[in-house]
Amino acid sequence: MAQHNSNQTKDEAMKVAKSIQKPGQTKEQTKLVAQGIEKGIAEYKKQQKAKARDRDKQRKQELKAKAAAAADTVVDEPSSKANNALLPWLLLGLSWSGFAGYYFLA
Repeated sequence: MAQHNSNQTKDEAMKVAKSIQKPGQTKEQTKLVAQGIEKGIAEYKKQQKAKARDRDKQRKQELKAKAAAAADTVVDEPSSKANNALLPWLLLGLSWSGFAGYYFLA
């Protein structure tokens, strides 16, 4: 499988290879060292991408779990809202009966 590394990665690998070059080392040997460094950089980037994907999957699973937990609590709310809708009418009826009782008894 041919790896397609960016020019930036190749340049970085060559800089590192030249910085650690030994006296008497040929250009061919330096190129081989640079290729090894380039493969190392590519492997490191591949591992970091895999870790990022795993973190993203974990984050998405946590968000789904939170959404499911929130959906469970939302299901309970409509029944309490139905009881709350009855309360204003009950209070209105009590107040009117109180006014009527005061008016007829006075």
